[in-house]
Amino acid sequence: MVANPQSAYNGEGMKENKVKIIFTVEEQVKANFKIQLQYDSLTQAKFFRAIMDGYVSNDPELAQFLNKFKKKNSIQNNVQRKKVITNIKKAEEVKNKFALGDEEVENIFDILEKEYPEL
Repeated sequence: MVANPQSAYNGEGMKENKVKIIFTVEEQVKANFKIQLQYDSLTQAKFFRAIMDGYVSNDPELAQFLNKFKKKNSIQNNVQRKKVITNIKKAEEVKNKFALGDEEVENIFDILEKEYPEL
């Protein structure tokens, strides 16, 4: 699954209460981060929303990066990491098999709503 640019994490149209996520980093890491954000024309909020969106939607490229990170930092064993990657691939295959992207699912709901307005 590729991250949906219209997700709830982009800060637009959110009707739920918002919460702050706070963590600490070394000053030099923050300085380098701010410089890189400026270079990429991103705000901190946009960056973290994009990462969160990619993470919860199982973006395969982000999953691959996280798998390398987990291996490097001894998070999960090889079997667990392979199982996560396999499950993400299987989910993508099912999605492709049935051609059910976000737009198609939305169209199905629109058709059902027209056919059965009482639902």
